[in-house]
Amino acid sequence: MKNQIVAGVLYQIADLLDLKGEIFFKTRAYRIAAQTIEVLDDDIEDLVKQDRLKEIPGIGEALAKKIKELVETGKLEYFEKLKKEIPEGLLKMLEIPGLGPKKVASIYKNLGITTIPALRQACKDGKLRDLECFGLITEQNILRGIQMKEKTSGRVLLNLAYKDGQNYFNYLKKCDKIQRLSLAGSLRRYKETMGDLDILASSDNPEEVIDFFIKYNDIKQVLLKGNTKTSIVLNDDLQVDLRVVEDKSFGAALQYLTGSKEHNVKLRSLAIKEGYKLNEYGLFDKKNDKFVVGKNEEEIYNKLGLEYIEPELRENRGEIQAAKEKKLPDLVKLDDIKGDLHVHSVYSDGFEQIEDIANFCKKNGYKYVGITDHSQSLHIAKGLNEDQIKKKIKEIETLNKNIDNFKIFCGTECDIKTDGTLDYPDRILEMFDYVCVGIHIGFKMDSKQATDRYLKAMENKHVNFIAHPTCRLIGHREPFELDLEKMFDKAKETNTYLEINSFPDRLDLNDLNVKIAKEKDVKFVIGTDSHHISHLAFMQYGISTARRGWLEKNDILNTYSLNELEKIFNK
Repeated sequence: MKNQIVAGVLYQIADLLDLKGEIFFKTRAYRIAAQTIEVLDDDIEDLVKQDRLKEIPGIGEALAKKIKELVETGKLEYFEKLKKEIPEGLLKMLEIPGLGPKKVASIYKNLGITTIPALRQACKDGKLRDLECFGLITEQNILRGIQMKEKTSGRVLLNLAYKDGQNYFNYLKKCDKIQRLSLAGSLRRYKETMGDLDILASSDNPEEVIDFFIKYNDIKQVLLKGNTKTSIVLNDDLQVDLRVVEDKSFGAALQYLTGSKEHNVKLRSLAIKEGYKLNEYGLFDKKNDKFVVGKNEEEIYNKLGLEYIEPELRENRGEIQAAKEKKLPDLVKLDDIKGDLHVHSVYSDGFEQIEDIANFCKKNGYKYVGITDHSQSLHIAKGLNEDQIKKKIKEIETLNKNIDNFKIFCGTECDIKTDGTLDYPDRILEMFDYVCVGIHIGFKMDSKQATDRYLKAMENKHVNFIAHPTCRLIGHREPFELDLEKMFDKAKETNTYLEINSFPDRLDLNDLNVKIAKEKDVKFVIGTDSHHISHLAFMQYGISTARRGWLEKNDILNTYSLNELEKIFNK
């Protein structure tokens, strides 16, 4: 049983407990465990066999026993009992953005509604607005939430698709009939969500490759088995398509399958103007259909008079013209990152000691890490008061004396209040090495209110960067309606960095807004928002968003050396 399936069950248990009205900390324990398990490098089945479940932070005796039962039997009696107590449709209703467990429970109790179609009709008929804590605006928000859920239905977050893709890729590398192999499609472009996975292989024995492909041990269903193409569905319901081509066409097929559609249309149009035809089998002379090139992507782009275009840029956002003019950006790479400046510790709602975080970061090649625990008003995340801040600063000072060639910065993720002022006064903000600010409460704002809230916060001289600026949660919460032009201008004026939050359900700012901000000469921070050591690996997804937004190394604060960073913070 794979990690994602176990995590999925734990998430559902948390939702069911929410619907029953259980205390927050009980449901949170299940969510944290689920979040940790789905990003584990270790296979959950191996941990059960080795009796190592309790080594996972946040998993105690009771939870370990439940996970063991689930892995060994494929079922969990506790989960099955909960499902009988709560109508199945209520879980689906919880997936509607902005509709929490209290409201779902109220809708069920007062109106007997258990399905999304019935809920939609009730909203249209005005049946919710008279319920306590509801109203006309709530009805409209629920209808918008239903539309959003339908729009993102069937799509998988980048980190989950990436893990599935890498696992399948590593399996296929063992097939000795494959000459070349690559992931393709949306995953190769590192889109934030995707509907399926594409894999490309070259071989002289396509049928044997396909036979090997469908023997993968995580397949739920084979949808199609052809001579050169096959499609399957994994146990976590993600579809994977394999295409097998001759090796001489591998580059053309990889270019074609990577996309995007808009980029490919533009490229084929250019090929025609240059006297060629371009398809998934190669680049051909338009006059006589003679094969010209196709073995690799570079020779195709070069033959058309272009620099090689990295997969993340292939969205028809000016990359072909830039490639023609040799003005493509030198995209930032994961190895350019010198540290993570958005990490939570046990001082607030993180699960790791600062010393453990620092040692892990140093071991993995970082030169510094910034600990940004929440501020005092965010009680749900155990925000820090002044005494706790002083204790934390003292601990960090002691740790820094004992760590060579590495530095721990004491930062804060300070809340921006609804009026745009900050959760700490200036005399406390001065205690930190740097200040990142963000919004965590008071989400019901119009565009002007949300924008003004950020503009006022950026006027505070202590603020270094804005965390997850639009506050979106992919598939669960729409981004704020911000006047981004004003926000980017203010960021430039006040020298405030904007975060690309690497947590997979945020990726905020998104790639398109990153590109727009870059064009206004705004600078960035890429942070993981880690609450567990395993989350630090999310940096790669922030990097992919930065690359899709055309960012180079010098656009990003945490590519700077420790000395450079200290000078910036000291200013």
